Amino acid sequence: MINSFKMRYTYKNGLLMACVAILVATGCEKKLDLVPFNSLVNESAFSTPERALLQLIGVYDAAQSGVYDPLNGAATADRGYPYGAAAIQQQDMRGEDCINIQTFFQLTYLSQYNTTTPNNVNIWNNLYAVINKANIAIAGFRSAQTKAVLSPAIAAQYEGECRFLRAMSHHELLIHFARPFADGAGSKLGVPYRDFPIEDAASIDRAKTIPRDSVVTGYRKMLADLDYAETNLPANGGVGVNTIRATKAAAIALKMRIKQHMNDWAGVVTEGNKLIPAVINPQAWNTVISPIGAWKLTDSVDGPFTNNLSAESIFSIRNDANDNPGTNGALSRMYGTTSLGGRGLISLSPIIFNRAEWLCSDRRRRLLTVDGATAIGSSSRFSTKYRDYGTYSDYAPYIRYAEVLLNQAEAEARNNPAVTQRAVDLLNTVRNRGLLNPITETYTLASFATPNALIAAILIERRIEFLAEGKRWSDIHRLAVDPNFSTSGIPAKMASGFVGSANFVCGAAVPAASVAPISYSDYRFLWPIPQQERNTNPIIEQNPNY
Repeated sequence: MINSFKMRYTYKNGLLMACVAILVATGCEKKLDLVPFNSLVNESAFSTPERALLQLIGVYDAAQSGVYDPLNGAATADRGYPYGAAAIQQQDMRGEDCINIQTFFQLTYLSQYNTTTPNNVNIWNNLYAVINKANIAIAGFRSAQTKAVLSPAIAAQYEGECRFLRAMSHHELLIHFARPFADGAGSKLGVPYRDFPIEDAASIDRAKTIPRDSVVTGYRKMLADLDYAETNLPANGGVGVNTIRATKAAAIALKMRIKQHMNDWAGVVTEGNKLIPAVINPQAWNTVISPIGAWKLTDSVDGPFTNNLSAESIFSIRNDANDNPGTNGALSRMYGTTSLGGRGLISLSPIIFNRAEWLCSDRRRRLLTVDGATAIGSSSRFSTKYRDYGTYSDYAPYIRYAEVLLNQAEAEARNNPAVTQRAVDLLNTVRNRGLLNPITETYTLASFATPNALIAAILIERRIEFLAEGKRWSDIHRLAVDPNFSTSGIPAKMASGFVGSANFVCGAAVPAASVAPISYSDYRFLWPIPQQERNTNPIIEQNPNY
């Protein structure tokens, strides 16, 4: 029985080369068959429906199991690049709501990266590896359809899944390596949007001729990919695969996120209305059910984390006991206190924990955070969203229904000149689930004098709800030049290794942040294009001052 399909990628002189490893398992036995991918002719790799499906699963695996290249030693696999644990950790370490305890994430936390820093280089390399694998698979599915190996509907579905992953990967690149869309309406340099396979000398030469697209060009191409995905993906992938393979709802939700980054608030509302019923009851949050895919909030705030395949988890990256990022990359190990079996390397910050908007009675404080010991032996506050400290099977959450609701709440608030009941209801639907007394503590129209007051509450709610899920950098990036809610760059942070449970008190003053903010105009707001990429592709312009 074939359990999974493993795709391994390396970069040679900055250019993508790929090889394939098929894991054939009977019971616990695995057999690795390493073959250069570009030597597999389409007749072999896509010659049967089963082989075509393996190629598709390989694209998902590339998203979960990238290669970590330290650039000064042997490369290793399964460190959570580009969408597993590493991606979430890097996003949180770029923001201020989590704290780097030891030296593991120091360069990212202090913005001391350069053109050869392994973490940002590996994010770039592995995202383009996913993109290339998706492009190779798309070409193969189209060929398989012409040869009647795949039906038109299945070929289109598989292509839609690959185009979802291709759009997702380009967006991740844009938020790290390019200025936000709001700066110049997308006129700044983006990243190369690669929509063809690189698998031989001719395609490598072609790739060398493609410069960085503008940000707006990248966003338009992402939306085109997601429009195709929405049209051709199923509403339900089936029991056990709904969360780990792209569905119609996942494509729509990702479009919402991308249009949010474009400040296309009317567009966000249009997409969100496909996934949110017209009438919602925020006091009964688990009855707000998506018309597409039946997604909904779980009964309890910890539901998406006690069950990897919950009805709230629209899209996640799968891990299990046999295929995970290992102790150097697992979410539970990095975010977990040593008291529970983690490594205590990423703690929460009082910058968010002490916020008065996060009510002391909120169940998320009790069910999703805990006092515990850090890697340096002192006490601090930790997330308990990731709980498998032994076999590291926690899925990496990417899109939850809670995000759909909060994205829609923000869009409704920004798209109307006055505070609307629907925007307040959408916010309350997520927030009420955590409240001890949702009837008396819920927001009302009278809670907000202006739409901006409502938007501010929504933005804080996002930080609370998605704490330790790698969402903070995305918001810092898109809001950097917002006229009313600008982050002004990278916010001030607590010192690396900041500890002490006494500093984590609901509603208390936040201790002084000793890591200075970095202004938006500073070159360090962006990651540099990796030097190895530019060595082979000098047409790709470097970000300034690197």
